[in-house]
Amino acid sequence: MNKHWVSDKPFNPYEIDELSPKQQKYFLASQWTLIWWKFKKHKLAMISGVFLIAIYLVAAFAEFFAPYALEHRHTDKIYSPAQEIHFFDDGKLTRPFVYGWSFELNMQKLLREYKEDKTQQYPLQFFCEGDSYELWGSINASSHLVCVDAPGSLFLLGTDRLGHDMLSRILYGARISLTIGLLGIVISFMLGLTLGGLAGFYGGWIDSSVQRITEIIRSFPELPLWMALSALLPLSWSPLWIFFGITLILAMMDWTGLARAVRAKILSLREEDYTSAAILMGATPARVIKKHMLPSFFSHLIASASLSIPAMILGETALSFLGLGLRPPITSWGVLLNEAQNINNVAIYPWLMLPVVPVILVILAFNFLGDGLRDAADPYSH
Repeated sequence: MNKHWVSDKPFNPYEIDELSPKQQKYFLASQWTLIWWKFKKHKLAMISGVFLIAIYLVAAFAEFFAPYALEHRHTDKIYSPAQEIHFFDDGKLTRPFVYGWSFELNMQKLLREYKEDKTQQYPLQFFCEGDSYELWGSINASSHLVCVDAPGSLFLLGTDRLGHDMLSRILYGARISLTIGLLGIVISFMLGLTLGGLAGFYGGWIDSSVQRITEIIRSFPELPLWMALSALLPLSWSPLWIFFGITLILAMMDWTGLARAVRAKILSLREEDYTSAAILMGATPARVIKKHMLPSFFSHLIASASLSIPAMILGETALSFLGLGLRPPITSWGVLLNEAQNINNVAIYPWLMLPVVPVILVILAFNFLGDGLRDAADPYSH
């Protein structure tokens, strides 16, 4: 009689002593742990994630990282080009410093021509006292990462037509432009998950209604519709209400794609055995969707969010650039670029276009991060 090879011992899924420690670690890992291991292999996505965390931290503490306060004007140094940081004095290595900054008015070109005054040196000071500010509107402080003693100036990216330091303005503008993307995606997710989940779970007239609404919204070209809705915002609104209005407009245009993806997933999952079992046990539809369906594809939603945020940042930048979005005194990257619409000014003062650089870097970082998250969350990718 042949030997029976099936064990008659009680089955215990955690008895994997025959596997190597590496195999045991892999087979006992959670879904999120597997996603993290796979995501770490995507070097470009990891670098992008670190860059985005760093830039959001800088935006959160913009007052500290900015050399000057947002409203500080250098009226005697308008349209100043960037100052150069020097590390050598008479051929000897020394602490970083900048020379004095002066200008002469060229009456033939009607331009201010700036030059270094090498008789004056202003060493860079770190963690120094400068313009006072209120951190997050509640903490009074005056510490800055870097500054120079008066009457010296530190314009690492030049100044604008009002004498504002461009680097400080870009850092302050990052807070608004980056926050719009986060707030917009929260509103978009709430609408997309709710409407897409209801459409996929219940079907029938609810599904048809949601589908028709999404088709109508997606049939409009985005930019003209953004412009039309932005133009409807009253000019009498405060900057804060304009900010929330622009955020709401961007979110209302973005939720349709997410709703369709959620609907398709819910439609395929509602026929699964574990979903039917949960319904038969008396679970409410909200609990079935929240506890049993969403976790199975939540990682894909995170990847979708990382790809939707840059679209909202670009939307705000485009609207503000066209003068239909945020308006001064609010400072965002789009508002800064609005001041560079005059091609003659850009040709003479090219540093006015510098706010486009962080926009490009952030958009690329979000796209690389989204690609990495999508590949890590996809069980069929290699």
